[in-house]
Amino acid sequence: MQQKRAIVWFRQDLRLHDNEALTDALKSAEEVIPVYIFDERTFAGKTRFGFPKTGSFRAQFIIEAIHDLRERLRALNSDLIVRVGKPEEILFDLALQVKSSWVLCNRERTREEVEVQDALEQNLWSIGQEVRFFRGKMLYYTADLPFPIHHTPDTFTQFRKEVERFVAVRPPLPTPSEPFNSLTVRIDSGEIPTLEDFGLSRSEDDAKAPIAFKGGETAGIERLQHFIWETKSIQTYKQTRNGLLGEDYSSKFSAWLSQGCLSPKLIYQEIKKFENQEGANDSTYWLFFELMWRDFFRFMAKKHGNKIFLKGGIKEEVNDDWMDDQNLLQRWVDGETGVPFIDANMKELKRTGFMSNRGRQNVASFLVKDLKVNWQLGADYFESILIDYDPCSNYGNWNYIAGVGSDPRENRYFNIITQAKRYDPQGAYVKHWLPVLEVLPPTKVHQPDLLTEPEQEDWHLWIGQDYPKAIFSTSKWAS
Repeated sequence: MQQKRAIVWFRQDLRLHDNEALTDALKSAEEVIPVYIFDERTFAGKTRFGFPKTGSFRAQFIIEAIHDLRERLRALNSDLIVRVGKPEEILFDLALQVKSSWVLCNRERTREEVEVQDALEQNLWSIGQEVRFFRGKMLYYTADLPFPIHHTPDTFTQFRKEVERFVAVRPPLPTPSEPFNSLTVRIDSGEIPTLEDFGLSRSEDDAKAPIAFKGGETAGIERLQHFIWETKSIQTYKQTRNGLLGEDYSSKFSAWLSQGCLSPKLIYQEIKKFENQEGANDSTYWLFFELMWRDFFRFMAKKHGNKIFLKGGIKEEVNDDWMDDQNLLQRWVDGETGVPFIDANMKELKRTGFMSNRGRQNVASFLVKDLKVNWQLGADYFESILIDYDPCSNYGNWNYIAGVGSDPRENRYFNIITQAKRYDPQGAYVKHWLPVLEVLPPTKVHQPDLLTEPEQEDWHLWIGQDYPKAIFSTSKWAS
C-alpha cells in the first residue's frame, strides 16, 4: 500500500519548535519531506524602485538559517530538500515525483507570498492534491480574537484593550523529539546556495555593529536565553529600549522573528516563566507589548490587504507634496545629509543591515516630513537592506510615520535635534558611526552646520570637505 507522504514547505518559519505545519505532518503522514525553496524572484529580483529585493545581510542570515534547519532535521533522521527557482513549479514537480498526499505550509498574508501560494494551490488541484495551510508567525490565533478580521480596530490602543485582557496566548507546540520515519523514495537533497549564486557579496563583519546576527533556530534560542536569562536584560527593557549603542539595550529578536527562527509564542512563554521566577514589572510587560504591535501590523495587513503598500496607505490619503526625488533619497541612503543623527543611523543601517527602533522612527520622519520624499521609497530601501525585514511590520511602520496608517494623531513629526540631544546627549552614537565628528564637544556635535569659520579652524573640521553641508540648516529645529 502506498505510504502517505507529506511535503512540508518551510517559508518564514525556519524552526522545528512551535511549527504547526510540521507538527500536523508528523501526525497525519507516514513520511514527511521537508523542503525549502529560494525563490529566484525574491533572492535575485529587484524592488519596485530598483533596489535588490533581498540584500546581502538578510540573504546571508537566511542561508545560515537553512544550514541550521538542515542540521537540526538531520539529527532527527530527516533532511531538508533545498531548491532554487519558483516554489509553485518546484513543489508541483516534487509532488508528482514523490506521489505525495499533501503539501503543508504556514500561510503568508501579503500580496507576493499569497500569489505564490495561490498558484501552487491551483497547480496541485490539477493532480488532485491540496495545500493545507497553518499558522506560523503570530502570537494570537485569528479564531481566538473577539472580533472578525474585518472588524479589527485600526488603532493599536483599541486593539490591545480588546485583546490582551480576554484572549489567552496558546502555548507553543513542542519540538519534535522522535526520529522521523525513513523515506522510501529517493530525493536529491540539493546544495544550499551561496550569496554569490544570487549575485551578492558579503561584507566583512563590521566591528562597530552592536551584535553579530547569525541565522537559524539555534542562534535564535541562544539569543532568547541570553537576553532573558543570562543577562536578565528584560528587567530593564522599558528603560533601555530607546538606546542606540550596545548589544542588550533591546532584545534584537526581530531578525529571528522575521524568518520564523523564533516563535513569538515561545518568547511569550519565556517572559511568563521569567515573571514567575524573578517577578513582573513594566519592562517584562513591555516586551510582550512589542510582540502585540507585531501581531497588530499583521492583522492590519490581513484586514486592508494591498493598501499598506500603496502611496495613500490604509487611509487612502496621498500627500501631493511627496516627491520621488532620487537625489535626496540617495543622500539619505548614503548618510550624507549633513544632519549627524540621521547620517549616523543610515551609516549603521548600510554597514550592518540593522538600526534601532528609535533610529528608524527618526530617519523615516526626516525623509517624509522634512525632505518631502515619497515614503514608499524609504520603505523600499528598508525592504532591501534590513536583516529583520518583515513586510507587515515594515510597511505598517512606514504607514504610521507617513500618516497614512493606524496612528490617530494627525501629524506624527520628530524634531531631529531634540531627539538627538535626548537619546544621544553626549554624541557617543554619532561619533561611533561618524568618527570625523569625534573632535566636537557634545554641545556642537549634533549641529556642525552651525559652526563658525573660527570654530571649524579650531577643531580642524571643515564643513563641506570633512563632513557634508547640511541639506538645510538644523536651526529649523529650534530646541
